[in-house]
Amino acid sequence: MGAAEIGRRLRLSKQRTYVIIGRKGFPDPQAALAMGKVWLAEDVEAWIKANRPELDEEDKP
Repeated sequence: MGAAEIGRRLRLSKQRTYVIIGRKGFPDPQAALAMGKVWLAEDVEAWIKANRPELDEEDKP
């Protein structure tokens, strides 16, 4: 998942998404590509389950 997909999943603005993904405790990106960093979907979903349980079962990609 890229930052845009994470933002949609979390229902956050682009700016707020970058704050969240930059925080300690958010999963480390799997790779840094020319288009930006990417995360494993299962890592992001595990973080959502632990930190945003109200979004756990909603709108999964």
